[in-house]
Amino acid sequence: MKKNRKWILITVLALAAFALGFLLRGGGAAAPDAHEGHAASEETLVTDWTCSMHPQIHQPKPGQCPICGMDLIPASSGGDEDGLGPRQLKLSETARQLAGIVTVPAERRFIPAEVRMVGKVDYDETRLGYITSWVPGRLDRLYVDYTGIQVSKGDHLVDIYSPDLIVTQEELIQALRAAEELKASGLNSIRETALETVDAVREKLRLWGLRPDQIEAIEQRGIPTDHLTIYASMGGIVIHKNALEGMYVETGTRIYTIADLSHLWVKLDAYESDLQMIRFGQKVELWTEAYPGEVFRGKVAFIDPVLDARTRTVKVRVNVPNPDGRLKPEMFVHARVEAGVSEGGAVVRTNLAGKWICPMHPAIVKSRQEPCDICGMDLVTAESLGYVDDDPAKRKPPLIIPASAPLITGKRAVVYVEDPDRTGVFEGREVVLGPRAGDWYVVREGLEEGENVVVQGNFKIDSAIQIKAGPSMMNPDGGGPPPGHDHGGKPATGHEELAGPFDVPAKFREQLDPVYSAYFEIQAGLSLDDPDRSREGAKRFLDVLGKVDMTLLGGDTHLAWMKQSQKLKDAAKGVAAGDIKKARAAFEPLSMALAATVKSFGSTGGMPIYRYHCPMAFDNRGADWLQKKQGTENPYFGSAMFKCGSEEETLVEKK
Repeated sequence: MKKNRKWILITVLALAAFALGFLLRGGGAAAPDAHEGHAASEETLVTDWTCSMHPQIHQPKPGQCPICGMDLIPASSGGDEDGLGPRQLKLSETARQLAGIVTVPAERRFIPAEVRMVGKVDYDETRLGYITSWVPGRLDRLYVDYTGIQVSKGDHLVDIYSPDLIVTQEELIQALRAAEELKASGLNSIRETALETVDAVREKLRLWGLRPDQIEAIEQRGIPTDHLTIYASMGGIVIHKNALEGMYVETGTRIYTIADLSHLWVKLDAYESDLQMIRFGQKVELWTEAYPGEVFRGKVAFIDPVLDARTRTVKVRVNVPNPDGRLKPEMFVHARVEAGVSEGGAVVRTNLAGKWICPMHPAIVKSRQEPCDICGMDLVTAESLGYVDDDPAKRKPPLIIPASAPLITGKRAVVYVEDPDRTGVFEGREVVLGPRAGDWYVVREGLEEGENVVVQGNFKIDSAIQIKAGPSMMNPDGGGPPPGHDHGGKPATGHEELAGPFDVPAKFREQLDPVYSAYFEIQAGLSLDDPDRSREGAKRFLDVLGKVDMTLLGGDTHLAWMKQSQKLKDAAKGVAAGDIKKARAAFEPLSMALAATVKSFGSTGGMPIYRYHCPMAFDNRGADWLQKKQGTENPYFGSAMFKCGSEEETLVEKK
């Protein structure tokens, strides 16, 4: 019985296994074929394959990335590409995320523009005065016998012996006696003549500098004095002592020069490119070496109408209050001016709209027309003097985009705009840019308010269009990738060459060493992922660059330095103003400009300078930088790829 049950169980299991195998064989034959067919049809539909690490790579079929060797992933289908123009590119949502595409709308609003200048503290010319001798004579005593003394109006300064004064005093005394004697005379004409003589002599003494109390003392005393005291006609600091005791002087001889230092002028040097950002009445912040970290404030009071042909700068005068006397003439200062840029590119000074200003003394500003407090001239409108643009259209908020949006090469600027009607489609568009104000550009033509422009990942889009031989930043007419962009070899370094090397004085080269040292601080900060160190290095770079005495150069060398120093300044501002990502982007043009500076203007040879190159920087575009020591310290990747790069050449060998 047990054996029968065992055989029955074996038979049932065998039949079940046979049936299951039959079913599996049937299902198994159909399922794999169907799945393989589905996969094949899906792979056939995908005609654009890209790399997750390098989205600029596009291939018509799957494979490996030619840059990093990773497997390609689908980017978009052939049907999605239909209807695209030569400047357009379509990215799937996945490719867009992998490329890190970020867009922001173009908007209209006033933006602050910052201008930095350097200059010196100077005397306020309207508060300078001379103490002179109004009569010939001998200086028998100088009460102020050295410079730097603070005097107040009315303080005694000099005792002078003058024969002319003695004679005139005697004339006054005799005229007074004659007038007294003729008081009882019945002849009115004679009495009036005597009184007129007294008044005439008094006026003569007054014009010689005698005060009313001095004249009254002579009249009461009845005898002339052999010495007379000269008093201060104004208060301030004696900045020059032009005479000595015992000196004989003539009428008009200068004895002292007095300056009121409670208000000073600061004369700043503004480059031609910065003039459009500077207007009368703007507030200015000032820093000095003597008081680090402390800010002094003043206002633009005058802009020189003539350009200095030697330095290619214009003097901008700032009036600064100095009640505590801490600012000293000839102090070196740094200055910063902020302005709101309008649609027309002009600086908006709405606080002067409708005001009345004196043409002779622009510091006099009134809310209605009336005479000037200083010279009595009739005030005129601020608009008539050009302090406020009288065209309302030019005072509209400008159309602006972030500075990271345009790709600029030469005189061309290209932005990538997202198509509002087609998802994932981006179109390259040439725009006309206005002035740059901080992290923003004013757009003159090519964009409309509200259009979304790419501010991150735009170079990747441009690279993809270049690979497709479409019109791009480097190739406006299309037709192939730009020169030096072949990833099979090293990209072009992009060094800016000058007309040098120039023959410059050794003293000028000595001034460049602090500039180079400050640059190496920036490089060290970026390579060590220390944004504070790089930012401080950039500020120091701007500081020492501003102290370079360009008057040591002449002719074409001077003009070349003016242009080169402006490039260095603009790039260093970008390093100082942004986060570490923006600082690294600005560090590339700074490095290019500094390498050209080293080659054209040289150095003292006190430190070696090497040029390094990283082929993977900026999405494999490659970038250079300088180091003062050997051994790669990559500023573009920092700790992520600290040793990525190679030494290319020695620019300066240490002596």
